[in-house]
Amino acid sequence: MKLGVIVVHNRDRNRLTESLLKAGFKFTVIGSTGGFLREGNSTILTGCEEDQIDTLKAIVGDNCQAREQMVNLAPYESTPATTGFMAAPVKVPVGGAVMFIMPVDEFVRF
Repeated sequence: MKLGVIVVHNRDRNRLTESLLKAGFKFTVIGSTGGFLREGNSTILTGCEEDQIDTLKAIVGDNCQAREQMVNLAPYESTPATTGFMAAPVKVPVGGAVMFIMPVDEFVRF
């Protein structure tokens, strides 16, 4: 038994969870925030057998692609009155997913 921990951008969450359900995976979704842009993420926890790992990776890879987005990067805690300038938009990568696969010593369902 393995535990998959998948951190995914909220824009990709619904597409990913629908695909996981169709493939028969059971999972728990935990809201999280983090990363460079401090945008919303979801952390998905799912258990799977050793022979399902490749299927899980394929589903995540098919549904969570990184893309570029234009954002204004102003200094944290800045206001236009104190900075005196407007930051130019910068193209940054967003989306995609990070997945960790860990061994599970014991699994019990109640």
